Amino acid sequence: MAFVRQPMPTWFRIFAVVLLAWGAAGCFAWYQQFRLGADAMGPADAYQRALYAALPVWYNAVYAVAVGTGFLGALALLARSVFARPLFVVALIAVIVQFGWLFATTDILAHRGVGAAGFPIVIVVITGFEIWLARHAQRRGWIA
Repeated sequence: MAFVRQPMPTWFRIFAVVLLAWGAAGCFAWYQQFRLGADAMGPADAYQRALYAALPVWYNAVYAVAVGTGFLGALALLARSVFARPLFVVALIAVIVQFGWLFATTDILAHRGVGAAGFPIVIVVITGFEIWLARHAQRRGWIA
């Protein structure tokens, strides 16, 4: 018996487009960091320059995996592909490695305070939501 895809509701399409835009913004942020280094978010202070200089060689690669698989996962949602969920899982793993290393091995919290963890927490929550949404869509037959 062949699997029949169910129609995608409008709210799901809207979320998928918003997640695609989120992923594109992440890719652009990675590109800016790769291109401009510590100055990617504007003029960097001495601490930001030292922190960026101390990043391991693999850090930008993990960042690229995180944003790239997140973007591809959103494309997969729009394409109704079952690959969305595994792509989002890879993105979450990369995000955890990226920020886990940053917060566990640097003194960023001492210099910037706990507020420095705010946006990374938002990123983890959104990536978790992406995984949930892909699983929900698969269960409903919107992606296959």
